[in-house]
Parts: sequence; structure tokens; C-alpha cells
Amino acid sequence: MAGTETKKIPGKAASGCLHIYCGNGKGKTTAALGLALRAAGRGKKVLIARFLKTDDSGEVAALKGIVGIQVMPCEKVFGFFWQMTEEEKKEAGQYYRELLCRAWQEAVRGPYHLLILDEILAACNHGLVEEQRLISDLRTRPPGLEVVLTGRGPSKELVDLADYVSEIKKKKHPYDKGLGAREGIEY
Repeated sequence: MAGTETKKIPGKAASGCLHIYCGNGKGKTTAALGLALRAAGRGKKVLIARFLKTDDSGEVAALKGIVGIQVMPCEKVFGFFWQMTEEEKKEAGQYYRELLCRAWQEAVRGPYHLLILDEILAACNHGLVEEQRLISDLRTRPPGLEVVLTGRGPSKELVDLADYVSEIKKKKHPYDKGLGAREGIEY
């Protein structure tokens, strides 16, 4: 609109903030990826690491084609946590701890402006990633690194550390009527 200008709020504009998208509703990853698109559209570099997911999701192929967005590949697939054997859980834990380490090192070295750790909260809640390690990384992140965590049930410590916490609450979902995940909508 002609004659309007964006007002800048004084404060820590150059500082990266911590976002949490949580809750039992659909849309946590979608919100995080919307932020990735916005950042990339402004010339920012984005790194996305996905936990407890596979690369067989519609957004992965699309994101790989966007300049400025890097998606770390899922090199191992473990399936749903509750279906894993104890041995698979142990292997998954090792893999996801290493993934977090690689993602963090890459984001800092990049340097990236935005790091999205998709479903990291589930990985923490299942004991596959040590939450205290994540918290330590978050507390010592570079000043300009914006970080997004997604998943259900963030701890009080993570919520207290966050700058943004958005809870997505399910009121209704087709899954409740027996409709399974649909290609292009849920994955």
C-alpha cells in the first residue's frame, strides 16, 4: 500500500529467537515450513533436520528445489516408535543423536539463519535425543540463529527458554472417522 512503511520495534532485532510449534493438531510442520519459505524468500539460508520421519513426504521434494533451503536427508527409517524393538530404539537413538549433532554443526558452520528441528520434541520425549543436550545447544547458539522446534509435549524448561510458543489444538480430524493419512495432505 502506498504511503505505509514497516515499523521496526526496538530491541534484539538481530538476535535469533526460539520458536516452538506444539500440540496435538495438524499443522506444526506446516507452520515451520511456512517460516522456512518466508526466510528463503528474503534471501536467508535455512537448514531443516527431520526426526522420526522419512523423506517420503511431499514437502521434501519441493523444498529441495528452493534456493536457500537445505533438507538433511533421512538416511535410516525406523518406523513408528511404539512398533520398534528395544534394539531398534537403541539404534534410532544413536542415529537421531548424531543427526542433531550434524544439524547443529552445519547450522553454526553454514552459517544458516534458520534451523528447523522437525519432530525433535517427540525424539526427546521418547528418550531418543537427550533434551539437556538440546537445551545446552540452544543456550549457546550463535546470536543470529533462529531455531524452530516442532512436536508434542515440550517440557517446561523448553517452553521457558522459547521466545515463541504456538500450540496447535485438534478440534476435529478425519483420522477420527477412520480416514488414513493422505498423500499430498498429511505427507
